[in-house]
Amino acid sequence: MHASYAEKGLRILAFPCNQFGGQEPGTEAEIKEFAKGYNAEFDLFSKIDVNGDNAHPLWKWMKAQPKGKGTLGNNIKWNFTKFLINKEGLVVKRYGPTDDPSVVEKDLPTYL
Repeated sequence: MHASYAEKGLRILAFPCNQFGGQEPGTEAEIKEFAKGYNAEFDLFSKIDVNGDNAHPLWKWMKAQPKGKGTLGNNIKWNFTKFLINKEGLVVKRYGPTDDPSVVEKDLPTYL
């Protein structure tokens, strides 16, 4: 999806998090190396917390947006929760961890 839409303005920002069953125990270098194995060409940031008192401010903000709330309220249920943010910087949709990226891709033409 990144390769197909980057020229049209899509930016995928990935934030590893180890708050969900210890799924991201590696160092930043190990996580980036793992992502390379999947040809991940999008921006991969340092590991952060997305829930709790130490949640990264970006995630606190996204979860607080009217369209950023999930079925569990303000918490992130599991890794791979996705947010679609428009060109004005507003969260326009939140996708669950089990939503395939193709679901996000269907919504892209409206916002690119």
